[in-house]
Amino acid sequence: MGEVHELQLHIRDPAEFSHKESVSRIVPSVSSTLKPIVYLETEPRPKNFAQKWRWWLLLLLFTVFILSGQTVGTLLGRFYFVHGGNSTWMLTLIPASAVVLVIPLLLLIPSAASHRRPSAIKFAGMCIILGLLGTGVNLMFNYGLRYLPVSTFSLLSSTNLAFNAVFAYFLNSQKFTPYIFNSVLILTLAAVLLSFHSDGGSATSNKYPLGVTLTLAASALAGFILSLTQLTIKKILNAKTMAIVLEMMLWTGVVTALACIVGLFASGQWRGIHEEFVGFDGGRVLYVMTLIWIGVGWLAALVGFLGLIYSISSLFANVIGTLGLPLVPIFAVVFFHEKMDGVKVVALLMAVLGFVNYMYQHYLDDSRERNAAHPSMEVKHDHSVVDSVNL
Repeated sequence: MGEVHELQLHIRDPAEFSHKESVSRIVPSVSSTLKPIVYLETEPRPKNFAQKWRWWLLLLLFTVFILSGQTVGTLLGRFYFVHGGNSTWMLTLIPASAVVLVIPLLLLIPSAASHRRPSAIKFAGMCIILGLLGTGVNLMFNYGLRYLPVSTFSLLSSTNLAFNAVFAYFLNSQKFTPYIFNSVLILTLAAVLLSFHSDGGSATSNKYPLGVTLTLAASALAGFILSLTQLTIKKILNAKTMAIVLEMMLWTGVVTALACIVGLFASGQWRGIHEEFVGFDGGRVLYVMTLIWIGVGWLAALVGFLGLIYSISSLFANVIGTLGLPLVPIFAVVFFHEKMDGVKVVALLMAVLGFVNYMYQHYLDDSRERNAAHPSMEVKHDHSVVDSVNL
């Protein structure tokens, strides 16, 4: 008879497992020879679940800022021109001056000391470049808003999504999936459909071609600026906190405001400001309140755009902005008595469909990334479960 083999098993207490080892079931393998024990491990839910909800809430907040801010800013900008305002430089200066309202946010949002701040030269250089480019874009947009019906202007402006998509491909390495391509295509077609359909409306008819040209040029430059802003935040400045983004916004606004002041005096439009103030339809108080809310509206939109660029991408921020542009013609029907026919309704529905395409693609990307980082269940071999086997 052979010798009697002594089998000694020492099973570790479950409390001795590390916090990363969540054991759900111990499954011994069956074989002719003794093999290491196999157990199935279920990964715990990500500890940043609360951060995920916070991220989505911020996403919703930035979206509301964009949709409400650009709607209010666009409608009140047209209101300014319709009721006696004439200074495009003034309308460009007001939103830039409103960036001072960001200072309380900078005081409330802590700037993590552990993150290295970007180079002062790079920071100042990009603020100057973005500020001057922003001055040109806003000025051309304001001329377009002055010369075009507000519905035509808003939908022409949405063509910057197509320009932004091209620049994002080259500057930000934006990948194009079928859903993103559908989103860009549908939103652009909606804008083109409405812009070609629009009649003269309440615009200055003899300046209509100039308004279209300036609005399209501004849309192209705006698409470039959004991609450049993303490149600045994520690559050049390597901003790690929202505080740095808001600080960049503040100093960029200062550059834009200074450029607008120079333009206001160089063009001679400053001479007509008192006449506007006195002769504005509805009185002086309405004139001041109109300018104030124009500034607040565009400031909210800018915070929303920068927040989405920082959190996701410039193309996503632009898609949200394009979604909001069809809202303007709806309000234009109420406040400026512009026509809202079937073509405009179709354009609005197309804009919503384009937005849904992009959001679905983002949902797929988020799900794929979450599943790759945290697989729900995996099988692992742990030799340490059997501390000693003596035969």
